[in-house]
Amino acid sequence: MSEIKKDLTESEKTNLAGSKAKGQRPYFLVDKQTEQALSVAMTLAMELSVTKERLSSLECMLVDKGMIEKAELDQYQPSKEEVAKRSLETQAYLARVLRIMQQDKEELERDDPDMQTVQDELTKW
Repeated sequence: MSEIKKDLTESEKTNLAGSKAKGQRPYFLVDKQTEQALSVAMTLAMELSVTKERLSSLECMLVDKGMIEKAELDQYQPSKEEVAKRSLETQAYLARVLRIMQQDKEELERDDPDMQTVQDELTKW
């Protein structure tokens, strides 16, 4: 079993977000493109739901503790460093959202045997 690296760079995290298990992905809907569209939509919905919940919690905590006024949140301008950090986070986010399409592209570039071929080979033994 490989050792898990604990301190990953943002670039390594982005690359890992698109990693795929070996073998061919099973598809359950009408076609591959429908499954991909659903996967992207569900990933977006999941990410947005978590983000909205956390943002709401943070805003409530800050306002309730008197640490910030609601108007200050609306007028905030991020620094150049914060903009750069957000850009990296956006790239990682998009890698997660579009993961299924990236994996299919990589699968086409590799010449992995499909599941039926693997099963046929295993049954020969």
